[in-house]
Parts: sequence; structure tokens; C-alpha cells
Amino acid sequence: MTSRAAEDQRLSDLARLRRVRDRIDREYAQPLDVEALARGVHMSAGHLSRQFRLAYGDSPYAYLMTRRVERAMALLRRGDLSVTDVCFAVGCASLGTFSTRFTELVGMPPSVYRDQAAGAAAGLPACVAKQVTRPIRNQEARAAQPHLA
Repeated sequence: MTSRAAEDQRLSDLARLRRVRDRIDREYAQPLDVEALARGVHMSAGHLSRQFRLAYGDSPYAYLMTRRVERAMALLRRGDLSVTDVCFAVGCASLGTFSTRFTELVGMPPSVYRDQAAGAAAGLPACVAKQVTRPIRNQEARAAQPHLA
């Protein structure tokens, strides 16, 4: 492949990866799997997963779960929904998987987060609260390697 053709292919792949990321951001509460995401951009699931990780640092599934946990954090801060209601509202089908992923990303179970965070972001504009409370995957690994932060 010539360098021009290779560059055109790389740009095409990046555009398709952006479409996948945008779809995850938009449809995080819908049932999404890597195979369906890959079909939507005419890639194989394996190729999509590899390229997505290279471009964004996470697999499509990890990115999806981070979006779901971010939304769950906002719902839990409101304090008027149960953890189960929040789990299903953000598109998770299993309370156990949701709780495990939430704990991995946030550092505490969703029920504890709800109890502690209900008033913590009070008075902050929503855009600031979202940034301050954003979960960061693998915080320990990033702290050990400051060049990745």
C-alpha cells in the first residue's frame, strides 16, 4: 500500500472509530455489544476493539461502562433513586456487574457513593460537578506512571 493509501485508510478508520465513540456516548443506556458496534461501521469486532483501544486507551466495552458509571454517578448524587433503578436506567442488565464496575471505577460501591455524594456536589454547576466527579479508570496505574496522566 502506498503511503497516501495508508494515510487515507488510517483517516477512514479514525472517522469510523469516532462514530463508534459517539454512538456509545449517545446510546449508553441501550443494549450495546462490540459485535453490533463493529457491524455499524463495517469492521470486525476484533479489529474494532484493537483500533479503539489504540485510539482512546480503552476497549469499547470499558469506554461504554465508564459512560454508564458517569451517568450513574449523576443519578446517585440526586439521591432519589435506588441503586437497582440506577443500574437499569443506565443500561446495565446485571446489578452485580454494575456494582463491580462502579466500585472499580469510583473506589466505593454505588450505595456508599449515593449516601456520601448526595450533598457533596450541591451548589456546583452541573458541568463542574461532572468534571470533578468523573471516574478515572486505573487510577493506581496512572499514579505510578505520571507520564500517562
